[in-house]
Amino acid sequence: MNKHEDFLLNKIAGPKDVKKLSIPEMEKLAQEIRTLIIEKDAAEGGHLGPDLGIVEATIAYHYVFDAPKDKLVWDISHQTYPHKMLTGRAKAWLDPDHYEDVTPYSNPDESPYDYYAVGHTSTSVALATGMAKARDLMGQHENIMALIGDGSLTGGLAFEGLNNAAIEPHNLVVVVNDNQWSIDKNVGGVVTSLKKLRDSNGQTAENPFKAMGFDYRYVADGNDLSAMIDAFKAVKDVDHPILLHINTLKGKGYEPAVKDEEAHHWVSPFNLEDDQPLATENQKPTSKSVALDVIKEQIDSGQKIMTINAAIPGVFNLDEFKNEYPANYTDVGIAEQESVAFATGFAKEGGIPVLMENSTFLQRAFDQLSHDTAANDLPVVMLVAGGTISSQSKTHLGIFDQVMISNLPNWIYLAPTTLAEEKAMLEWAIKQKKHPVAIKVPGDVPETDHQTVITDYSTINYQVKPGKEVAVIGLGAFYQLGEKVANKLGATLVNPLSANILDEKALDQLAANHKVIVTLEDNILDGGFGQKVASYLGNKDVKILNYGQNRVYTDQTPVAEIYQQNHLTLEQIVADVQKSL
Repeated sequence: MNKHEDFLLNKIAGPKDVKKLSIPEMEKLAQEIRTLIIEKDAAEGGHLGPDLGIVEATIAYHYVFDAPKDKLVWDISHQTYPHKMLTGRAKAWLDPDHYEDVTPYSNPDESPYDYYAVGHTSTSVALATGMAKARDLMGQHENIMALIGDGSLTGGLAFEGLNNAAIEPHNLVVVVNDNQWSIDKNVGGVVTSLKKLRDSNGQTAENPFKAMGFDYRYVADGNDLSAMIDAFKAVKDVDHPILLHINTLKGKGYEPAVKDEEAHHWVSPFNLEDDQPLATENQKPTSKSVALDVIKEQIDSGQKIMTINAAIPGVFNLDEFKNEYPANYTDVGIAEQESVAFATGFAKEGGIPVLMENSTFLQRAFDQLSHDTAANDLPVVMLVAGGTISSQSKTHLGIFDQVMISNLPNWIYLAPTTLAEEKAMLEWAIKQKKHPVAIKVPGDVPETDHQTVITDYSTINYQVKPGKEVAVIGLGAFYQLGEKVANKLGATLVNPLSANILDEKALDQLAANHKVIVTLEDNILDGGFGQKVASYLGNKDVKILNYGQNRVYTDQTPVAEIYQQNHLTLEQIVADVQKSL
């Protein structure tokens, strides 16, 4: 039900309708858009601060330019809620019954006004530069623009993109949305440079964009609708590369988001009356609290540890830690390549880096995992969160970490099944000095169970609870699923401890004593743990059934549906095994 039937937004079917509005009407439209963003995020969760800050710039763009012929490439695209409302998708905010109609990122399958499925950072300038080159070669003349900001200017690909964009011979506009934040506060030399530009109203001689060759323009208030319209009119149809630097307020229009930008970058459902989350916090130990407890204990005992993250302190609950242990904390910005190489350099000099990564973002650092860390076999310790089958956008899936890490030489990838096991694995990883070790941070797992917790993982020895006919190997968090399957079948249950180091002796014994071996992993199947087991046992007289997610991009698909599609429910697995017997 649309309770906002009087909203002007109801009359906006597309950008052509925006062009008919007066400035006061567009200012009213901006207020409506903010109201709807806050209401929907309160009900469903989502990105809040980034979208509230970009409203006026989005309205001004669609007022001045001629989308979809003119093209705007959104960096990360988590700030496209206003854009979606103005391009025919407003019902997904106006009517709660349609909240699920759109994805939270730009999506070409959804609208001709979206050009890419984008959810990771720093890619916009490179994408737009390629588009501009193709436009020129084909003799076309549309405007090409990249909008980058909200921290994405700290990523390496942003600099690579700017390096090439600056020498484009024809039309290309890069908008730097400078709100002084990424997820956490922005860090590094880029921050210093942007501050000098803001403080001088864009007039400082220390202008890196001019030095690169850009025609530079500055807007002191990027939330002033008239100023943004004038700025966009001034750069429309230009025949050279321009960098338009706009100073915006993240969270504008919602005071709690202005006061606490980090907490409101992305929000879980919350109470509109008091801004408090609807879900109560779990007071029990979690995989992240256990990891931090270990790190603190090791620092306090004299270990020279550096905790490193790439602009995601909230993912690992590092806010208190970074204040308590500032000398042992480094945030490199949204730059996973930098984080892995930095950690490798720290290890080379004898320090102990504990690198904290999110599975989906770790993709950006694949070369460093191989070329810098693995090829030099340096003892980097890495915690990988979010490595799981999920209902996320296809740009934010956490199902590729095992394939990336496990198939590189020298890396040991451990997968704890309990919090006690996670603690033991991290303590061992910090003390060993031979190889890089990654630990798959488990989600909802018990604190402990009846297994003996191993303290030395230099050799992987599977933990086996004997059963009959069938052996179920449950990796990491999927050990609990394996336990249910084994109980149903009276099967042997195996904790393999590692996603990539096989206990060949144990596998030989399992193959000799069982008719069927089942592998369960909370990740993609191709190149994963199960296939390693199947390959090793390929010449044995035993049937192998591998379970995980098939090599497809899911997009906001409910987890229960993904499990059903991949035969990952308890009933499906048991039926498959019984059929195979």
